[in-house]
Amino acid sequence: MIFMKSLENKVALVTGGGSGIGKAIAILYASAGAKVVVSDIDEKGGKETVAAITANGDDAIFVKADTAIPAEHQMLVNQTVRQFGGLHIAVNNAGIGGPLNTVGEYPLDGWDKVIAVNLSGIFYGLHYQIPAMISSGGGSIVNMASILGKVGTKGSPAYVAAKHGVIGLTEAAALEYADKGIRINAVGPGYILTPLLNVLDENTMTLIKGLHPMGRLGQPEEVAELALWLNSDKASFVTGSYYNVDGGYLAQ
Repeated sequence: MIFMKSLENKVALVTGGGSGIGKAIAILYASAGAKVVVSDIDEKGGKETVAAITANGDDAIFVKADTAIPAEHQMLVNQTVRQFGGLHIAVNNAGIGGPLNTVGEYPLDGWDKVIAVNLSGIFYGLHYQIPAMISSGGGSIVNMASILGKVGTKGSPAYVAAKHGVIGLTEAAALEYADKGIRINAVGPGYILTPLLNVLDENTMTLIKGLHPMGRLGQPEEVAELALWLNSDKASFVTGSYYNVDGGYLAQ
């Protein structure tokens, strides 16, 4: 008996696919049968992700795009449809950490950049992805939020505000398209071992590990597994939801 893979005959678009969580998602989705468009501003990282996928005999291309620019989202969706004939799955994962400072001292250009990438970038993605999915007969979108989309922390006001906004945007969009064959959900990772944490020293990393009841940081692949379920037909009655994958962080 031949078993069909969970994303067989699907076309998936993953932003921020050049490293970390996005890379893990792109590789996992391809192994699940999807044709994957990997997008990032990091051309080297994005092409390395594609190389890892094609080395396994799966199908992927790289498209360089800046998620803070609406026209680049439009280009990205257009290229996806042109290459693979449609769009069924999207993961709006691209994000930045931004400066670390208090609200009264926070650099204004830093605020603008974090909001542009982490919140507006997801809105732009939805804006162009949803019509393409409707034309393709329906689809599913995962927006990458954070545990900091539900709670606050000191020193990252722009990041916290943007991720809270991602959850609200996800809920609003999910309601608007629930009867049009489009499911939209958000994922909230805890602190995950990705390049975003490279700016932290060893003492800070030890402190952050201790914030998680499981006593460790998460792996990108653990987030990818949750995203895969949400973007598969196994989650066919799930929309407008927020799922945290955080080693117990938010249960405290």
